[in-house]
Amino acid sequence: MDIKQLDQKYVLPTYVRADVEFVSGKNARLTDAKGKEYIDFTSGIAVVSVGHGNERLTNALCEQAKKLIHISNLYYIAPQAKAAQKIVAASGYDMQCFFGNSGAEANEGAIKIARKYGEKDGVPKRYKIITLDHSFHGRTITTVKATGQESMHNYFGPFPDGFVYAKNINEIESLLDDHTVAVMIELVQGEGGVQPLEKQKVQQLAKLLKQKDILLIVDEVQTGVYRTGKFLASNLYEIEPDIISLAKGVGGGVPVGVVMTSKKGVLGAGDHGSTFGGNFLSTTAICEVIDILQEYEASGALAKGISYFDTVLEQFYKAYEDIFIDKVGIGMMCGLRVKNSETLSAIINNAREAGVMVLKAGRNTLRFLPPLTITNEEIDEGFRALELAVSKL
Repeated sequence: MDIKQLDQKYVLPTYVRADVEFVSGKNARLTDAKGKEYIDFTSGIAVVSVGHGNERLTNALCEQAKKLIHISNLYYIAPQAKAAQKIVAASGYDMQCFFGNSGAEANEGAIKIARKYGEKDGVPKRYKIITLDHSFHGRTITTVKATGQESMHNYFGPFPDGFVYAKNINEIESLLDDHTVAVMIELVQGEGGVQPLEKQKVQQLAKLLKQKDILLIVDEVQTGVYRTGKFLASNLYEIEPDIISLAKGVGGGVPVGVVMTSKKGVLGAGDHGSTFGGNFLSTTAICEVIDILQEYEASGALAKGISYFDTVLEQFYKAYEDIFIDKVGIGMMCGLRVKNSETLSAIINNAREAGVMVLKAGRNTLRFLPPLTITNEEIDEGFRALELAVSKL
């Protein structure tokens, strides 16, 4: 059997796969099994932050794999402690970290911290967590329920209680009550359509929650690790959350989830755990990815790359205003609103045929999440392919 037949016979059909098998990559360039090359404007859905085949990351992983990959959290793990130190230092917040394996796990950890924080002797249990419509927080039973998309709640109930959905950030205050323990938001909704929240309103919300001793959880699974130009979107928005979740780009392709919090004394021994989380291999990846991107940012290359991508995207948007109705996003997390979903699907399919990978977000957004290390030449080549894709509509 070929790979497609093997997949169809043995793998659960939970994804609608494009008929492509990639076999290698270098930075923002991918090569498929037939030898065709593509420019990758997706980075594995914001995961491959330092590009495909990054030599520094690969070498660090190989060297660690020769020594130890896994031993369990019953013992000290040097790269885990160093990874936590690097994350906290880069964030600028006084926090501690817990390591899991995915964004959903990071958000599960955030929810558990909040729920235990709301358990205080002598007062009513605080357990409600407010999230936003069109949010996305994961695929576990709990994080699916935290996700403010009704279509994702089909089939899988009954769900854990205690999640309340606000139509927008303006409605959150009216939903706060004596049982509210936290508000959980994405500063830029990724799956919901690359929709940034308004900075001033986020700052006002953060101030209000602090006054009421209600925790602010910021889901930075997609926005974290320089995706918006700063280490965290929270830094860009100039707020100090109580809990932050990370995943995707922090491991550069190695599965990693991190929940970090300033509420250091809430979880104790036995309250939470992960067999694989924080192992030698994954935290070595974190350390190397952060080192690479900190150097990249300090050199000015990150800001120049973001600026160049934005300039070319703006030119592309203006050239096809009959197709696109808005340009959205921050940093290397961008989108173009398409007039209808049929046209969006056609663009994505045509783009793949032309040799560039792009994504869908929400119902009508063409999403761009390139590797943070993408070069100007790769950007130019990708947009030339996109122009070809649009010309065939």
